[in-house]
Amino acid sequence: MKQQTLTKGEMQVMNVLWELQKGACVNDILAHYPEPKPAYTTIATFLKILTQKGFVEHKKGTGKLLIYTPLITKEKYRRQVMEEVKDDFFGNSFKSMFSFFVKEEHISADEIRELLKLMEEDAL
Repeated sequence: MKQQTLTKGEMQVMNVLWELQKGACVNDILAHYPEPKPAYTTIATFLKILTQKGFVEHKKGTGKLLIYTPLITKEKYRRQVMEEVKDDFFGNSFKSMFSFFVKEEHISADEIRELLKLMEEDAL
């Protein structure tokens, strides 16, 4: 089963959780959130949605405090999203996706050489 994609707001909350590298409560997340900080209830709502989607779990902390922990790493989510982009927009062709980025992102010759070097090292 394909995991759901994160919305922009959900992604912001997940980025904070991934950055913290440990469980966090709503106040911890707010403390690390960039300005302008959303309302406490906004973060709590995103965490509820992320729990329902299976991206985070929560455990009871002290009193009524809930501690949220990611169930997926940022790397795994990135890999999943890029795989979907390749499948959905480029007909499952890495070559098509790569050529799109070369043309659209104006990748320099030096950057292309770096990428080729990475691909050669990975092939060994």
